[in-house]
Amino acid sequence: MTGHQPSRVLVTGAAGRLGRATLHLLHTYGVAATALDLTDPGDLKADRVLVGDTTDVDVVRDALSEVDAVVHCAAIPAPMLDTPENVFGGNTRGTFTVLEQAGQAGVRRAVLAGSQSALGLAFSPVPLTFHYLPVDEAHPLQPADPYALSKQVDEATGAMMARRYGMTVVSLRFPLLGGLDERLPVYAERFAERPEWGAASLWAYLEDRDAAAANWLALTQPLTGFEAILVAAPNMLAPQPTEELLDRFHPLVPRRAEFPGHTVPLDLRRAATLLAFTPRHLR
Repeated sequence: MTGHQPSRVLVTGAAGRLGRATLHLLHTYGVAATALDLTDPGDLKADRVLVGDTTDVDVVRDALSEVDAVVHCAAIPAPMLDTPENVFGGNTRGTFTVLEQAGQAGVRRAVLAGSQSALGLAFSPVPLTFHYLPVDEAHPLQPADPYALSKQVDEATGAMMARRYGMTVVSLRFPLLGGLDERLPVYAERFAERPEWGAASLWAYLEDRDAAAANWLALTQPLTGFEAILVAAPNMLAPQPTEELLDRFHPLVPRRAEFPGHTVPLDLRRAATLLAFTPRHLR
């Protein structure tokens, strides 16, 4: 099986953190890009920039002109940033519209910016617990907020579109994203002082450039059908040893492995196997 080499990629949510990093990488590789966002900041590394909403069928159809691959990053990224109806409805409708129109246009490769929040714990208003550690892609999803549910539904939509149109759809379950010189150090300091703030996300992170690289690999590796894949750095943002934090915050969760040093308690083998993904920018 050979990989997919895109000639033009549509990046939605192009002005956001992940969208910008993805556009920069595409530019570095000499791959043409169409950028779609609610606003045009004027500095996006794309040769075509469109302003509009991913829930607008006409806008999405226009954006898909001459496109053969999609990276869908557009979303309301947390449940508290809008009403529950808009968070869930906007996110899921946008994903459905982008994938449906992509399928109709003959696009055969799409990458979704999924989230480890789909597990349900990160924003849950009620106490939840992991079923086992390390968490892998088979771990039950327990959404209790509209953002987590939207990410679970997005994956179901991706699986449906893979069957419906014979396209390959990869949902990357991203953790906290950030740069080594700005966002990630802030969270590392917070976790050092208040490690409980990262317990629901297992103190996982991924640097922006590595997240963009994961998008590229999901676009180009020889895959078929639908895949949901956990991606993260192999270490945690928290400075405390992993076993110490698990003993403190997840003492009753069964452990299927040991976690020496600062090993992140996520099973990242599918990212390594299916994507050949190795994060390079580590805290």
